Amino acid sequence: MTRVHPMTDAENKTSTVRARGNFSLLRGRPELISLFLLGLICAAVAWINPAFLQGSTLIDMARASVVTGLFALGVFTILASGGIDVSFPAVAALAMYGATKLVLDVFPEMFMVFIVLASVLIGTVLGAINGLLVHSLKVPALIVTIGTQYLFRGVLLVFIGTVWLMELPPQMIAFGQWSLVEIETSTGVTVSLPVYFLILPAAAVLTWFVFNRSLMGRAIFAVGGNPQIAARLGYDLRKVQVFAFAYAGALAGLAGVIQASANRMVNPYDFAGVEIEVIAAVVLGGARITGGTGSVFGTIVGVFLVTVVNNVLVLVGIPSTWQRVVVGTFILLAAAFFVLRDRKPAH
Repeated sequence: MTRVHPMTDAENKTSTVRARGNFSLLRGRPELISLFLLGLICAAVAWINPAFLQGSTLIDMARASVVTGLFALGVFTILASGGIDVSFPAVAALAMYGATKLVLDVFPEMFMVFIVLASVLIGTVLGAINGLLVHSLKVPALIVTIGTQYLFRGVLLVFIGTVWLMELPPQMIAFGQWSLVEIETSTGVTVSLPVYFLILPAAAVLTWFVFNRSLMGRAIFAVGGNPQIAARLGYDLRKVQVFAFAYAGALAGLAGVIQASANRMVNPYDFAGVEIEVIAAVVLGGARITGGTGSVFGTIVGVFLVTVVNNVLVLVGIPSTWQRVVVGTFILLAAAFFVLRDRKPAH
């Protein structure tokens, strides 16, 4: 008869320390939870419907992630600084429409690189206005950006235009069609991964550099963690807040011109309602609404998680109307995890 020996006190302590160490790893890297969920969802969908693994499906999701990813990197920057921004869709729409009208009405031969720079510049200015208002008014950034969201959208509709621009400059159309990879499906349809997809990883690398290799990144996390202590340590709160919002505005302007080029039209009402989805992606990536935490890697993981949810439900026979239910559930799970993460383990 085999004898089972009870664990000694030392073995019990070792097991407990190992378990706490594993949980501590998850507490320090919450994006690993989202990465696990992403892998689990992909595996389940691929098992239910192998069409998920087709190149055309993956390319469609990669294209869909670009605009959301650019928005999310900007929102992450603001959340890390302790603020929140819901005006970025209006910033993107105004920058996109304004830059396109500039080309159509004034400089029809403008090179594409300057069109992109014009949209980015408009977004940067609008974002800097947000930052200045947040710092000067000393009110929550959510209140300020709700106001500027209506302000920017109103400026666009009253002073610039309300009609859809269906005939874009040829250079913008060519930019949207510039292909990096092309795949022909079984039905004979050619699906291409556009060159503008590379802008997302480039923006992610730039954002990573800002947060991990520059003094501004350290200042953003310090201000987001505790602005009073950060001020006593010598950080310029005004400079940090203006930079964070201006950087987010620049990324929103970039996302706008990409959206216009990809769709080959400009809609002044575009991007309405994407705020929750983008903020959800950033939160699922490990950033706290209260600021001071998060990572670029986690943000990108959150973007892919939301993109996959938005694109694969139909493949497994779930109506697309359930997208918000699924994303909302993920947000609640993330919130529950953050509560557990912040609790001190009992000794």
